[in-house]
Amino acid sequence: LALVFEPWCRGKIILLEPRRLAARAAAARMASLIGEEVGGRVGYRMRLDNRISSATRIEVVTEGVFARMVLDDPELAGVSAVIFDEFHERSLDADFGLALALDVQSALREDLRILVMSATLDVERVAGLLSDPPVIVSEGRGHPIEIRHQDRPSGERIEDTVSRAIIEAHRSETGSILAFLPGQAEILRTAERLQGRFGPETRVVPLYGNLSQRDQDLAIRPCPAGQRKIVLATSIAETSITIDGVRLVIDSGLQRLPVFEASTGITRLETVRASRASADQRAGRAGRTEPGIAIRLWHPGQTAALPAFTPPQILASDLSSLVLDLAHWGVEDPASLAFLDPPPAAAFKEAKSLLTQLGA
Repeated sequence: LALVFEPWCRGKIILLEPRRLAARAAAARMASLIGEEVGGRVGYRMRLDNRISSATRIEVVTEGVFARMVLDDPELAGVSAVIFDEFHERSLDADFGLALALDVQSALREDLRILVMSATLDVERVAGLLSDPPVIVSEGRGHPIEIRHQDRPSGERIEDTVSRAIIEAHRSETGSILAFLPGQAEILRTAERLQGRFGPETRVVPLYGNLSQRDQDLAIRPCPAGQRKIVLATSIAETSITIDGVRLVIDSGLQRLPVFEASTGITRLETVRASRASADQRAGRAGRTEPGIAIRLWHPGQTAALPAFTPPQILASDLSSLVLDLAHWGVEDPASLAFLDPPPAAAFKEAKSLLTQLGA
């Protein structure tokens, strides 16, 4: 919000968020701070849904929408700054969007401001890509978080481990609970195990990408006075949103990532260990509004063996859409753009071959 009042900011600020829920929540929060409804000076734009007007100065968009904006308007006319939020998630759209923004800045818009933000970021690499810009460190205003560990018994289903940890935490601690599970199936099975275990003052609600907007908003809405909530979530709740009243986080230590198999041309979802950066982000959800507790369902000695960051999607994704978008941009060789991690040559060649066979 403060950037809008800078002398150099005569146009819009575009803020990228990794998910639709985060985009809506960020727009709603900023609009509330200036006493307006979304769609006034602060709006959002995503696929099949937008709330913007001629008065909009801050436009919150999903990462895929930003790439389309640049491809349709290479000069980004009327845009003063582009902000990449939660860039550590390293989606293919975010990496491509940053490469496009840097190309626009280099060739057409030297005045375009680019800001990359994250609580857990490989700062040196990103700063190098941006030609060593100023690095601003914000200490934030988080509350203390106590980290606890509970071993998961060998061979036990993750739903059983998580549901038992939830029941114990609900009995021994106060406040609402946010539990991280790898996917929708595990969330639904955990919810089944929790049925009938709590009184009417406690609600169990799911939170994952395929839920309707209404149900997602219900999961993050504050509880009425005297009630508690148990939110069973995927990594959708890991960043960008705050669920008021949560002071307990239970982390399964797992996440589900898409992996492209070039030999079959199929993208499958693979359950893997979450990174240390993800574990820190998840724990941080417990200390947003008051001191909290994060319970990690693995041995403390295993933390050091976790990957530091989640692997960039560009290294394990189907690159067919990227090949088409680069062609739209007039680029055949991805090396001509400044990618933080360039697309793997073999995967890029495979994608081009597939598109040729399809007559694209």
